[in-house]
Amino acid sequence: MTPLLDGRGAVVVGGSRGIGASVAALLAQHGAGVVVNGRDSGAAQSTARAINAAGGRALAYAGSPSDHPTAEALVDKCVGEFGAINILVNCAGIPEPPFSSILDITAGDFHALLDAHLGTVFATCRAAAPRMVAQGGGSIVNTGSMAFLGDYGGTGYPAGKGAVNSLTLAIAAELKQHGVRANVVCPGAKTRLSTGPEYEAHITDLNRRGLLDDISMQGALDVAPPDYVAATYVYLASDLANEVSGRIFVAAGGFVGEFARPTPTVIAYRDHHDSPPWSVLEIAELIRTGRT
Repeated sequence: MTPLLDGRGAVVVGGSRGIGASVAALLAQHGAGVVVNGRDSGAAQSTARAINAAGGRALAYAGSPSDHPTAEALVDKCVGEFGAINILVNCAGIPEPPFSSILDITAGDFHALLDAHLGTVFATCRAAAPRMVAQGGGSIVNTGSMAFLGDYGGTGYPAGKGAVNSLTLAIAAELKQHGVRANVVCPGAKTRLSTGPEYEAHITDLNRRGLLDDISMQGALDVAPPDYVAATYVYLASDLANEVSGRIFVAAGGFVGEFARPTPTVIAYRDHHDSPPWSVLEIAELIRTGRT
């Protein structure tokens, strides 16, 4: 049986640890050649060696993926070593400073969070997309987070992840005619970002403040290993998902779900050609009652 991704070239950004490392290993198990990226050269090399020792094909390339020359180099390495850039997976991320909020986050920390999430996705997609278009197709899988809903507090982290969702939907729409697909996975897995006393204190504090209910708190404190989410990424990277694009999925332990595409609900309507604007009091009543 031919491997699912035989002959494909893949770049996994943030592939040296955690979710990214599990995704890189599973891509290789299914036949893809993988460029493993991470800021820590030793960790990236270790992950690549483990993939090769298991019979896969991988090489490491360290560097900050939000840096455009690094993003271009990742794509060049993949094309040079494996013949094409068929798959781009973005798994890199950094945590919000403990207990930060709009009341105290610094501008520097906020912009660093945006750069690590949105900036990385922009740089790598900007580098990979023209190559994918030129070769007639490809798959981009970006990592979002359920934190974009705001329930987990913070500022730059949910803002960056929400922006990743929007950018991915825009890429999917723009590149559909070229056979390039783009999707988001919002994972729940035990990683460096979701373990340790500070993380546990943060989650329990969110519950105390009423942002997270008891079930969500327990789920956040008892997450499964990254192996449980990797298959969703590999599915989206493969031809099994060749009709799937512009969608936002959830993969958390044994749970797989999807966020429905937001659509507006009509509260009220009047034709502006023959009606005056709503008054402030009318708007207040319409929104209060939810009907015309």
